[in-house]
Amino acid sequence: MQRVFGAAARRSLSLLHTNKKKLPHPPPPPSASSFSTASTSFLFDDTQLQVFFCSFLTIVVVVVVYLLLCLLNDLLFLSFPQFKESVSQFAQENIAPHASTIDQSNYFPKEVNLWKLMGDFNLHGITAPEEYGGLGLGYLYHCVAMEEISRASGSVGLSYGAHSNLCINQLVRNGNPAQRQKYLPKLISGEHVGALAMSEPNAGSDVVSMKCKADRVDGGYIINGNKMWCTNGPVAQTLVVYAKTNVTAGSKGITAFIIEKGMPGFSTAQKLDKLGMRGSDTCELVFENCFVPEENVIGQEGKGSFILFSCVSFKEDLLIACHCKQSLCVSRDHDTSNSARLSFASDHDRKEGCTDSQRFICPFLSGVYVMMSGLDLERLVLAAGPLGIMQACLDVVLPYIRQREQFGHPIGEFQFIQGKIADMYTSLQSSRSYVYSVARDCDSGRIDPKVHKNVVLSGFSMKKQRLIEICAIVVVLDCAGVILCAAERATQVALQAIQCLGGNGYVNEYSTGRLLRDAKLYEIGAGTSEIRRMIIGRELFKQ
Repeated sequence: MQRVFGAAARRSLSLLHTNKKKLPHPPPPPSASSFSTASTSFLFDDTQLQVFFCSFLTIVVVVVVYLLLCLLNDLLFLSFPQFKESVSQFAQENIAPHASTIDQSNYFPKEVNLWKLMGDFNLHGITAPEEYGGLGLGYLYHCVAMEEISRASGSVGLSYGAHSNLCINQLVRNGNPAQRQKYLPKLISGEHVGALAMSEPNAGSDVVSMKCKADRVDGGYIINGNKMWCTNGPVAQTLVVYAKTNVTAGSKGITAFIIEKGMPGFSTAQKLDKLGMRGSDTCELVFENCFVPEENVIGQEGKGSFILFSCVSFKEDLLIACHCKQSLCVSRDHDTSNSARLSFASDHDRKEGCTDSQRFICPFLSGVYVMMSGLDLERLVLAAGPLGIMQACLDVVLPYIRQREQFGHPIGEFQFIQGKIADMYTSLQSSRSYVYSVARDCDSGRIDPKVHKNVVLSGFSMKKQRLIEICAIVVVLDCAGVILCAAERATQVALQAIQCLGGNGYVNEYSTGRLLRDAKLYEIGAGTSEIRRMIIGRELFKQ
């Protein structure tokens, strides 16, 4: 028995030993290099690695090119802060030293030609195309120039605004190529001074009731009547004048003309002696059988109100690409009506029926590209004048409260004074932000503020029609709102400046009295504060 079990045990051990030899050897532990290769192979194959590195290199190249372009742009063009700083330096060096003398004498200095100086500095044609000597910039830059010039002298700022915005910009937007070529170069260089005449002795806020009449004759028109409150009138060589060619047609009978100094029958009455803005020449214009050639008509006969109140004359169809890849086609029938028509066009129509120069590309939700109103652009640019006046008030007050001492301390340490300058500062900054914001909206493209009255919308959903109407209302609200806000705050800031200076603020040795008198003009000119409130309230009520 023992032998049997012993033999069986030996066979079992022998079999176990045989099977153990047949077991495979365990693999050796992986090295560090083989583990790295295996991990990389698991994450990326060769194709993925190539795509990754190509994408990375592309991003690097794009970033480098962008930085180089930004650097090149800074070298070739002034950035916004640089532009503001350069205009400020120019105004403080060339205009500010004459501000007090201009106010006292009621004349621009004779020893220096400020118009030519501003022209040499390229300030007159900020929004004009480069082909006529302009800079081709937007309304934000125009507002900055208006602000800094007004900071140096309110009266020079007002005359500058009338010249650059009311005259030059009107010709840029509404003049034909021949008119632009004839008048813009000398206006932009400062060799000629421009003006705009709209109001009359009995037609101020109700400008449509104007009585100045233009009768058609062979080769042109005969103008008779008077215009009032014409800034730059006594010194202007080129004037944009509105007169009625059809006295029974209301706003549809108004025509815009270019009047040149020296035309037979045209003269200026006595210069007005104003409370503020002294030196900014203002007078009445007199027309007695003044002949104006037909080529001096801006736009079309009877369409002056379209230029004045609404958008630019649509000399050609405009095509506007929208976010939805359709097109907003804007056209106007010159022969039958004063209305414009907006409708969607197909991609094929867009390519076949419109040239590149007529095409404006803009995402629909960021606003529709149609032209802004002349009056609303006037309000926008002139709203920068009060900004300059408010900044000038701070320029006077801040050094004064550091130097003036009472009770053994600078008055700037007293909380009452600190509260006043805080109010002055916040009024300036909030108004400045508002003006700059609306200017950026105008530059980026917003629908015409009056176009919703003369436009037929077709091809739009009700939601998009409402969006267009809201854009129109917002723009007209803001253009009236910026000058309402800035003008009234400028008057209050000037009063606070006088109060901070105490008795010194009440004497003409300091500029605070002049700043107050200048600020008050902006509550009256370009539509009174009451008219601006009426415009805003009316548009809000329509919403």
